[in-house]
Amino acid sequence: MSVFATLVERLADLLQPLFGASAAAAAIVLFTAVVRLLVHPLSRAAARGQKARAALQPRIAELRKKHARNPEKLQRAVLELHTEEKVSPLSGLLPSLCQLPAFFLLYHLFSSSSIGGEANRLLGHQLLAAPLGDRWADALGGDGPFGAAGLVYLGLFAVVAAVATFNFRRAKRVPLPETGTGTGIGTATGQDVPGVAAIAKVVPFLSFFTLVTVAVVPLAAALYVITSTTWSAVERAALYR
Repeated sequence: MSVFATLVERLADLLQPLFGASAAAAAIVLFTAVVRLLVHPLSRAAARGQKARAALQPRIAELRKKHARNPEKLQRAVLELHTEEKVSPLSGLLPSLCQLPAFFLLYHLFSSSSIGGEANRLLGHQLLAAPLGDRWADALGGDGPFGAAGLVYLGLFAVVAAVATFNFRRAKRVPLPETGTGTGIGTATGQDVPGVAAIAKVVPFLSFFTLVTVAVVPLAAALYVITSTTWSAVERAALYR
């Protein structure tokens, strides 16, 4: 973690002339963008996988007719079809899973008072008036929701709400061919693959859960989540247009 702390500090030093006291926050946003660029090939592969699953829908429809009275046999047949065509109904989750290590690194980095036996200097950095190591509860316990730090969080909540609304409306307005949900996991596959239908019902609302995450994690980790969520919204709009 000390290597990661050094990386963030170096990035902050480079960005300091442009962003001043918020240089570390800008460094986190830049770091998030780099992570998302590295994960982008997986996102493109997931998009191709969803298109491949869409192409299987006529064959899945035939399997439904053939095994209409035997749901268990239908599930096995659909799973065998996906295996035969080397298509995973859950491939869209891989880009998100690959980002978890970066998020947890930031979380632990800005939750630790010391690094390598020395004081964690990153905790002294801020986003405007809000310390990067603080949480929303700290802002509420200080000057309240409309204090200097509280207003920073209200601004971040507004961004998250806007992105979540965009994702939700797009999921309802522009469904993917295979799902009817726009999530990449849904009814056409989910009826036949155990557990997938339940996931499909939750996925459109996941962006709104980001509000809770932003409220309870250190501000630095919240910045990662907000930047990544915004990136995902733009990326999906481009890949699934």
